[in-house]
Amino acid sequence: MKLNEIRNNPGAHKHKLKVGRGSSSGLGKTSGRGVKGAKARTGTKVYGFEGGQMPLHMRMPKRGFNNIFANDFSEVNIGRLQKAIDAKRLDVSGKVTEEVLRKAGLTHKSRDGVRLLGKGEISAKLDIEVAGASEGARAAIEKAGGSVTTTFKKKVYMNKKGEPGKRQQRRAKSAETRAARKGVAQ
Repeated sequence: MKLNEIRNNPGAHKHKLKVGRGSSSGLGKTSGRGVKGAKARTGTKVYGFEGGQMPLHMRMPKRGFNNIFANDFSEVNIGRLQKAIDAKRLDVSGKVTEEVLRKAGLTHKSRDGVRLLGKGEISAKLDIEVAGASEGARAAIEKAGGSVTTTFKKKVYMNKKGEPGKRQQRRAKSAETRAARKGVAQ
């Protein structure tokens, strides 16, 4: 073998196509890109374009809407709590918090915390601290001799001055007028 005989493996190096080298080359002038428009430009793509037919995202029916300001709770039923206590996955000797529930595999991480729902039965006495609880769940746990502490506080949006926003101010004002009307009616 000599130095002048050294070659790449077949197919290892692909020669770049030379474009824009005159009309006789077959790839001159517009370099095989057709004419003007987004598709003639480099690095662009017309996303969702299906050759002129109605694109799929426009053919699908649109229903409802997604509220980005809605509260995001991870929900747990009291029946699942009892099952976890029976299976010795949940220790009820201390205070049961959201972190304890997560470690026991009963909830997933959520933006606003855990909400307790009243489906199922509970017989264990437990002291639980969650973001929210339904009336049925609270009643069932208190009937079993336990206690429920809720920690969730609705976020109040502030304006640039640090005061509650216009919507909160309007709500507070209307609540005052309702209370005043109730006082007059009684």
